[in-house]
Amino acid sequence: MLAVRLEQYGHIPTVTDVPEPVLQGPDDVIVAVEGAGVCRTDLHAVHGELADVFPTPLPFTLGHEVAGVVVQKGAGARGVDLGTKVVLHPLMTCGLCRACRRGEDQHCVEGQFVGLAVDGGMAQFVRTNARALVPLASTTDTREVAPLADAGITAYHALHREVSHLTSESVAVILGCGGLGHLAIQMLRAMSDCVIVAVDPKEAARDLAKSVGADHVAGDDAAEVVAEASRGAGATAVFDFVGEGDAPALSVSLLGAQGLYSAVGYGGTSSIPTMELVLKELRVQGNMVGTYQDLTELIALYERGLLQSHVVSYPLTEAHRAFDDLEKGLVRGRAVLVP
Repeated sequence: MLAVRLEQYGHIPTVTDVPEPVLQGPDDVIVAVEGAGVCRTDLHAVHGELADVFPTPLPFTLGHEVAGVVVQKGAGARGVDLGTKVVLHPLMTCGLCRACRRGEDQHCVEGQFVGLAVDGGMAQFVRTNARALVPLASTTDTREVAPLADAGITAYHALHREVSHLTSESVAVILGCGGLGHLAIQMLRAMSDCVIVAVDPKEAARDLAKSVGADHVAGDDAAEVVAEASRGAGATAVFDFVGEGDAPALSVSLLGAQGLYSAVGYGGTSSIPTMELVLKELRVQGNMVGTYQDLTELIALYERGLLQSHVVSYPLTEAHRAFDDLEKGLVRGRAVLVP
């Protein structure tokens, strides 16, 4: 089968022939891939920035945002039939450790991150386990759903933790209105009646943000827009989907008293003066990928028509173009590879 392989750090992955995956355990399943998202995490992996976190021997197949159809399953795999459309939680988890028993799948002590720790879904077929599968309606577009497996649930996880604190008087800022941000705006719109301010330097991204539900958009004038929207009180929460450059500092500068800085994007450094942290009683929250439950709730939002996933499709054989476009910031929404 064809697969997108990371052969060497710092080099664009290559599309090459590899053996098809096989069942390795009784609860394993093989999924015929119909859509695989291309994520900034994949770029971090390509550049070797995750090599210490995931010391996976090269080469390996990328792809952790995956949707498709179940075509094989082990004797112990329950809860899903052959031929069922599914989206994959990106982690294969054990179900027995304390984290799994608490429902915090992303912290499973034996968790294997598909596409980073083991071969992933930028391929014609992928292996995972039955615990990772969320069944989809037969009419659901697997290409659109694929990015929800990471971009979607990471955003949902961050928002869901804070949404109970957001009222109609609250101002919530979505910083970065690309692949994650455009999804986050829609989720927040569905879950809360707070005022949403979307901040992005790109006009096309601001236009997308406005079209999916942002009340206000801002570029270099973010401070002024947030001040006006909040009547001078500052933002109740800033969800930073960039996490690099000046985004963390800008996020903190927009917060009002007892505001939350919620970091979703990563790669940079956040430095908050302790005087400001103490006097404003600021809160800081990091967010890893969401839970299995987060993914099921997110799919319910999507299948009820409350969430649209804007995707740009690329043939699997043109993965290099998708990676290049993402690196250059040319993708409006999410890039998805289609075998």
